[in-house]
Amino acid sequence: MPVSHIKKAICLLSGGLDSATCLALARREGYDCYALSFDYGQRHRVELEAAARVADSLDAADHRVLRIDLRGFGQSALTDDIDVPKGRSAKEMSVDIPVTYVPARNTIFLSFALAWAEVLEAADIFIGVNALDYSGYPDCRPEFIEAFERMANLATAAGVEGRTRVKIHVPLIQLSKAQIVKLGRELGLNFSLTHSCYDPDEHGRPCGLCDSCLLRRKGFAEAGMVDPTVS
Repeated sequence: MPVSHIKKAICLLSGGLDSATCLALARREGYDCYALSFDYGQRHRVELEAAARVADSLDAADHRVLRIDLRGFGQSALTDDIDVPKGRSAKEMSVDIPVTYVPARNTIFLSFALAWAEVLEAADIFIGVNALDYSGYPDCRPEFIEAFERMANLATAAGVEGRTRVKIHVPLIQLSKAQIVKLGRELGLNFSLTHSCYDPDEHGRPCGLCDSCLLRRKGFAEAGMVDPTVS
């Protein structure tokens, strides 16, 4: 395929199951993928090592890690001295927005992705948000993504001049965790490279009890598969 015909896409990549599956899907759809991760002061920054492994395994055209300090604001169990909830039931997870929600995180991440997309003259941004097994995060909802996409096309020179119309791709947004696991398997994703835990130990091993670990376990179980990251 001539270089001029290759579609470029920015893919937000945390190193977790969902973002890795999203990157693998974008690659299958023929995009030249530019993976973007963030060192934002998260307590589980071991996920960045997973992001690097995933980006390399899926032949990302580039993988950049930007450093932004959201610990300066705190008010999240991921960026502040707040305990990560453990052992919660699915019902408990769905009652309120959990303390693992990082204020405006996806808005911030998508804004950086939009800036890189404009520089690369790319029209496509992929993000692995999910509105079913998503732990109640407000910035994982379809209406948020639709609003950001509208804003994105008003906010850039490329959009105003009509050179590029940005599309935010959310291919996992209506999938259950089990469906995401099955899709990852279909795409040939190496699940052992990914990391999902919010509160890993000093060796980077998953706690097995936080919301993210429990949702991941549920997904693999319902997909009839064994999670290679769990010993």
